Amino acid sequence: MPEAPAASAPAPVVDTVRTSLPPRVARLVERAQRWIDRRDFAAAEQCMREAAGLVPGDGGILRLLAAALQGQGRHDDALDLLRRAQALRPGDPLIENNLGSALGEKGDYHAAVQAFQRATVAAPGLAASWFNLGMAHDALRQTSAAEAALSRALAIDAGHVEARVLHAGTLRTQGRIGEAAQQFRTALSARPGSAEAWMGLVGVVSGRLEAEEARMLESQYERAPDGSRNRMLLAYAWAIVLEAQERYDEAFRLACEANRARRSRLGWDAVAFSRIMRRIEDAFGGSLGTADGPALGEGIVFLVGMPRSGSTLAEQILSSHPDVAGAGEIDVLAELLREESSHRGSDFPAWAREATPADWTRLGRAYMERVAPLFDGKAHLVDKTLQNWQLVGAIRAMLPDAHVIDCRRDALETCWSCFKHDFGDNLPYTCDLDDLAAHWRDYDRMMRFWARRHPSFTWTLDHEALLADPEDRVRAMLAHCDLSFDPRCLRFHESVREVRTTSASQVRAPLRTDTSMAQRYGHHLDRLRHALAAPGADLRA
Repeated sequence: MPEAPAASAPAPVVDTVRTSLPPRVARLVERAQRWIDRRDFAAAEQCMREAAGLVPGDGGILRLLAAALQGQGRHDDALDLLRRAQALRPGDPLIENNLGSALGEKGDYHAAVQAFQRATVAAPGLAASWFNLGMAHDALRQTSAAEAALSRALAIDAGHVEARVLHAGTLRTQGRIGEAAQQFRTALSARPGSAEAWMGLVGVVSGRLEAEEARMLESQYERAPDGSRNRMLLAYAWAIVLEAQERYDEAFRLACEANRARRSRLGWDAVAFSRIMRRIEDAFGGSLGTADGPALGEGIVFLVGMPRSGSTLAEQILSSHPDVAGAGEIDVLAELLREESSHRGSDFPAWAREATPADWTRLGRAYMERVAPLFDGKAHLVDKTLQNWQLVGAIRAMLPDAHVIDCRRDALETCWSCFKHDFGDNLPYTCDLDDLAAHWRDYDRMMRFWARRHPSFTWTLDHEALLADPEDRVRAMLAHCDLSFDPRCLRFHESVREVRTTSASQVRAPLRTDTSMAQRYGHHLDRLRHALAAPGADLRA
């Protein structure tokens, strides 16, 4: 199933409960706070349970105990305690803030926003609540609201580096690239070792740092502790800068170091994944029913493909058309199939052959209902959940009037671009060149399978062909989507819309034909070349 992007959860506020506690309880609270600072949440819990036994029914004590549980990932238990604390001390901003944090950890960002809003009303001068409110809005893709909340946090505490970095990210999403770069630089002036700020700055300037900035980044990388997350992120950032400086041997070494560190935290079984893809092929290889609802999928355009394949550019072009809204990566399709699998007690694709036209119609209508608010008054909607290449058969069965565009770029370029970028805890196959090649081959085989099965349902946008003749390829793409040509699609870089991917700054500029990098790494990528050229693979996408 497609991997879903992970959102960062807001953080709880931990500070003194109150000064009028019995001396023994006050000592336990101080000790618990020290344990929390050291991230020993189990020791903090022990202290706070003893304190709660001495002063039962104290909302502040319950709040700090909940923070200790939350640090251990026990979010349900933390929520229960925080709701008890909320009942004991209604309107307490710290309790509301921690409640919002626990709700965010559970993924209930709508409820988290409400809790943080109550916290900001109760204590408008508490920067942490505004910061957490901004994080919750950002998780809900409410970028303007996030930017406003983070601006309030910074107005209260200009030295809040985390708020400034996230604020810069919201500016980048809105296309305010120059302002975003300045905010990242301001964050770095306050905290030169902030890997998140360096990653953000390097991304918005495409690795082209000022000479002094490059020296500073190199220095921060060299002094970062081996094995630390900070060193891993700084290695990714420094590799991009080295590439921009045409220091390819060093850039390759740094990219490998960063990916080794990331791979040590993530698991990926390429053989098992290929086996699942074969099962999907088998399930959709014969005669299947399709939805019989009227015009199901009409106006929906699915962009699928590998990461770093030009899909953000394709969405930007399409969304520049006055009849098209871009939804980004929304994961609605995979979510519906997971729910159906749970309901049936059988994993996808095992139940696909048993599904009736009525089942596919029901699922298609459910998809259309969930995405309806995203159309924003437009006739067409772009769903850019790239991993849906695995699910084209389900799309065809559920939404027969939809359109699928396979975004393709040179295979070597695609895989190298994936390898040199950090995807956090998502896309674990991207931190190993062999896994990347295997994944690309699975993708390539599956898309060829879908094209044979449904030749008029899918259409390929070749990235290199788009660069060579933009108008011809844009016209063809619009025609596939039943859209008339509009010259604004050729001026996509002028469109004002939110872009959340790592390509956010690139799609704000006209097309460039000098962005290919893989060939410049010479022998370093020979193993990847050979793996991509294995039997059944097509090196040129």
